[in-house]
Amino acid sequence: MVTILDPTNETRPVERQITARADALRGTIGLLDISKPRGSVLLDELERILGERAPEAAVKRYRKPTFAKPCPDALRAEIRDACDLVVEGLAD
Repeated sequence: MVTILDPTNETRPVERQITARADALRGTIGLLDISKPRGSVLLDELERILGERAPEAAVKRYRKPTFAKPCPDALRAEIRDACDLVVEGLAD
């Protein structure tokens, strides 16, 4: 069992379960840029690689307004409803 801690509140950690990995990349893959410098560079390259290795998958791009605050509820709901899996791009 793997335990993941939520870094947004270390005084009261929340245990989370890791979702099982898919056997193949298909469906809609969301790429979330959290608005840190150069995050889009990472996600641009990932989108290119996904296009080559998983051409049957659709890729949708999203961007948080700022990295300094949690993702807005409306954006989280949009991503949840539209995507089968999400990659969050962190960079500096």
